[in-house]
Amino acid sequence: MNLHQFRFVQEAARRNLNLTEAAKALHTSQPGVSKAIIELEEELGIDIFARHGKRLKRITEPGQHVLKSIEVIMREVGNLKRIGEQFSAQDSGTLSIATTHTQARYVLPVPVARLREAYPKVNISLHQTTPDQVARMVIDEVAEIGMATESLADYPELVTLPCYEWEHVLVLPPGHPLTQKERIGLDDIAHEPLITYHPTFTGRGKIDLAFSTRRLQPRIALEAIDSDVIKTYVRLGLGIGIVAEMAMRDDPVGDLVVRPVGHLFGQSVARVAFKRGAYLRNFVYKFAELLSDRLSRELIARAMTGHVNDYEL
Repeated sequence: MNLHQFRFVQEAARRNLNLTEAAKALHTSQPGVSKAIIELEEELGIDIFARHGKRLKRITEPGQHVLKSIEVIMREVGNLKRIGEQFSAQDSGTLSIATTHTQARYVLPVPVARLREAYPKVNISLHQTTPDQVARMVIDEVAEIGMATESLADYPELVTLPCYEWEHVLVLPPGHPLTQKERIGLDDIAHEPLITYHPTFTGRGKIDLAFSTRRLQPRIALEAIDSDVIKTYVRLGLGIGIVAEMAMRDDPVGDLVVRPVGHLFGQSVARVAFKRGAYLRNFVYKFAELLSDRLSRELIARAMTGHVNDYEL
């Protein structure tokens, strides 16, 4: 047996048992993938996949155990590579970060700049995507660190730690009647045209939950994944906006009225994520420390071994 066979089995499972897609992802031929999997099955004396003709139909029970072992083996192979990179080039390499637009635009610029000051030979690869894809990229080792508000804590393959808390704010055009209210309630905004995040982004679930708890049906005029887009449409008069408070810090235009609405939607938690069992290089620890005062190298190292939880932060 060899690593090529393990990669082929793992990728076949990831691609919903589609060998053609697995072959494309691995830049090889479909017959080559099929042959390698059959050879591994013959060597192990079990069927990893149940078949209908030449098509894979499902993963067998012994196949499930094989996949778990392959996951451990491939993770450790990745760790070996990172250990080699760490000690052959202590202060260089690439840090791959998966995150959402809001984090990339409003939270990460300063930590990224400071990391570059500390490690000038380290390249930064920044992937902006959905929270679920952030999790998937860390699990698939496309990224070493992920950062988002939603979803990350839902994946057992990840070690996640809270980074900071934040609240939503209401953004209003000058002269809007709600700018005159000291404390805005859900009833005040339920009938206004609202411009806010897509349901999978930036704490939108908290907004929906608040309205549904009060049995109110909000008028969603526009949904976006980008805080700047939301602010643009508020400026155009399409409605009032609900955005993350980070998006209004140092707003370059400064023409919108901001009202805190944390009392309506509660606090949200931005989290960082690492793949469970992964080897983290020095500059990965350094970057996490730059993200939040509460994230120390010692705490992250303990979390990676399962010996820390949110309550210790």
